[in-house]
Amino acid sequence: MPGVIVNGIHSENLSLAKSPMTTVSFQSEAIDMLAENYVDASIEQLYDNVCEMESYGDGSLSQESFSSDAEESRIDSELCHLVGGNLNTVEIVEEEDQRMNNVVAQRENGSLSLKSEKKSNNKIKVSPLKSDGIVSKQKNSSTREVKLQNGNEDASEVGFDKPEIGLSLLKHARELLSSDNPRRALRYALQASKSLEKCACGKPSLNLVMSLHVIAAIHCKLRQYEQAIPVLKKSLEIPVLEHGQDHALAKFSGYMQLGDTYAMMGQLENSLQCYTTGLEIQKQTLGDRDTRVGETCRYLAEANVQALKFDEAERLCQMALDIHKENVAPFSLEETADRRLMGLICDTKGNHEIALEHLALASMAIASGGQEIDVAYVDCSIGDVYLSLARYDEAIFAYQKAASVFKSIKGDNHPTVASVYVRLADLYNKIGMHKESKSYCENALKIYGKPLPGTMPEEIATGLTDISAVYESINEHEEALKLLKRALKIYNNAPGHQSTIAGIEAQMGALYYITRNYGESYNSFKNAITKLRTCGEKKSAFFGIALNQMGLSCVQRNALSEAAGLFEEARNILVEEYGPYHPDTLGVYCNLAGSYDAMGRLDEAIEILEYVVGIREEKLGTANPVVDDEKRRLAELLKEAGKVRSRKARSLETLLDTNPYILKKDIIAS
Repeated sequence: MPGVIVNGIHSENLSLAKSPMTTVSFQSEAIDMLAENYVDASIEQLYDNVCEMESYGDGSLSQESFSSDAEESRIDSELCHLVGGNLNTVEIVEEEDQRMNNVVAQRENGSLSLKSEKKSNNKIKVSPLKSDGIVSKQKNSSTREVKLQNGNEDASEVGFDKPEIGLSLLKHARELLSSDNPRRALRYALQASKSLEKCACGKPSLNLVMSLHVIAAIHCKLRQYEQAIPVLKKSLEIPVLEHGQDHALAKFSGYMQLGDTYAMMGQLENSLQCYTTGLEIQKQTLGDRDTRVGETCRYLAEANVQALKFDEAERLCQMALDIHKENVAPFSLEETADRRLMGLICDTKGNHEIALEHLALASMAIASGGQEIDVAYVDCSIGDVYLSLARYDEAIFAYQKAASVFKSIKGDNHPTVASVYVRLADLYNKIGMHKESKSYCENALKIYGKPLPGTMPEEIATGLTDISAVYESINEHEEALKLLKRALKIYNNAPGHQSTIAGIEAQMGALYYITRNYGESYNSFKNAITKLRTCGEKKSAFFGIALNQMGLSCVQRNALSEAAGLFEEARNILVEEYGPYHPDTLGVYCNLAGSYDAMGRLDEAIEILEYVVGIREEKLGTANPVVDDEKRRLAELLKEAGKVRSRKARSLETLLDTNPYILKKDIIAS
């Protein structure tokens, strides 16, 4: 819908209320997906498969913590035994350089203290061998080293060329990771990988693949995503699909883990490409109708929801549903999860009645299993659909029913209760009951202001962002800005949330624009667009809309040339994503015409407006107020140029010489 024209520019706010990663935040907790544990599950399965093929020892290594000297001695003795006597003592201790690394890391996190420094200084390292022939355990030394009795050989040359050593080190790394000690785990995993690579002798080794997957998982645990990427890419080069199902599983796991890593970096397009490749490998190996393929289809469908690709998400989710209906019992957990996701997708696409049907079936299946808390999550989704259908009483009932369950099981001050309050605030705002709406907002803010132990910071940030949208809709822009700033501070520019942060900054830019703070608006949009380009989101519709909004800020700052460039880029993206006739696309065309007019490029402005007016007349009719407004603008430009209007609107093929998106004539004619 066109907005107010300011100096020939449409100053409408195209939707920027949510980022690509938080658009479906209201519904997200209602989907019980495996996204968080998917990588670990793949690693566990691959590890078990490999260990069955490469059995060593009695496989009864303890699951205890590695925090005591006794535990370190156990590791020492196991490794000594596996090396076969060549390694008499393995000395594993703290190192001064690691202490400094911990100090630097804590300074970066703003949490350095003497207590935390001492507590975190516990990383284990298997050091290179030295040649002094001394065999001793120096507990008071700042550097404990692995030493040999007889010479100056490297660790990789003595004992560590046995696969049993690499697998044992890798198992210890996984134990350390499960005990929440990733830095020490990384050192073990790197040693394991080095040993297993030597044992492979250049041949495809699933042991090596497994070690690389674990190293990448540890890097992600430490938020070192950039370091995980090359490790996973290396792991993909090793398996040979022709060597059987285990190699296919290794390659599938690698692609899925790489996709997860890209997703954590906000690079959704790269993530989807990896997931798609992994799915194709899995289908080739297991067949199209295997239930595991169905699980992957649903996983990929959810990823497409996060990327706002709802048509593809619906296709994949339907594939998953068909597979599970065919292969598992009715009302299974798999089918229920499919229906919950399909309900979200259909609701987002406007197919509300179909969404309601899927969610009702899911709710019945979950209720039959006595899973009261999951029923409450589905009730929230059902309330969302009723809200979309303007069936407000039914929506209120669904929300309040869910809130009652959350309070009884999780407590009155749990974030899930706050999320229901935000939904109710949004509902009451839409029906004009602003006092009740603000009351629910305030109740939610009280919960988010004093989060319970274990509450994820991202959950609080998402809640604050949703509440800010409510305040924005009731024109309390300053309060909305304060909440967005709080959400931004919580994320603290974390590398795994760049796309979400960009969405918040873009919304702040829109609010600054509304409050006529054009300088801050420009800066916010610039920060958002820079992050979106880095994340690989430069072809999404959201990115095009953000470019348009930044262009409007440039117009207000009289930076017309920059504004025109932004409008041109936004136009190209929206033509590709929405098509040439979409209202948002036409709105950007009008803004571009206005900027050309202000720059004195009159002929180009006239050509654009002639095309837009022609499309508006065709779609809306000649008597529509929007058409009248743009016809008036076109008449003014024609009068200024001493021309008359061409009665036949020109096609987009001849509209702008610089338009890279050339449309076929049959499409234009339609």
